[in-house]
Amino acid sequence: MVAVDRPKRLARLRENLARLNLAAETIAADIACWRPPAPAPFVLLDAPCTATGTIRRHSDVARIKSAADVDRLARVQDALLDAAAEMLAPGGRLVYCVCSLEPREGPERAAALLARRADLAREPIAAAEIGGLSAAITAEGSLRTLPCHLAAQGGLDGFYAVRLRRMA
Repeated sequence: MVAVDRPKRLARLRENLARLNLAAETIAADIACWRPPAPAPFVLLDAPCTATGTIRRHSDVARIKSAADVDRLARVQDALLDAAAEMLAPGGRLVYCVCSLEPREGPERAAALLARRADLAREPIAAAEIGGLSAAITAEGSLRTLPCHLAAQGGLDGFYAVRLRRMA
């Protein structure tokens, strides 16, 4: 496994890997420019976002994030998605995720990428893959959790993930 991110975020990742007794090669780089030495069979893009999905735990998100933040981050997300798609080997899978409730940062980014890239297709996520929580699977087969999901257990953060496959 290779993790590519900004130096500050990599420091936290290294701490977490050590705490969990896991290993990964870590590379400090701009993912929009960096490319692996060979096409990758799997890419996970946990993109920077407004974090509006964490509002139940961080109520200040509603006050400090604006429409301009969503617009700016959507541009960043598009650049990162394009870079991630370029890294994929034929038949490879890309998982894009954000902890945002904003459609512009989740489903709209996935739709825009699919419109730009005819070589990518959705690979639906099944409820069985996420512990059977069928309410979190969208009609398109993406994962969309909401604060109201599992309310009796305290609820979930808002989260979006889509799985795409690069055609051979």
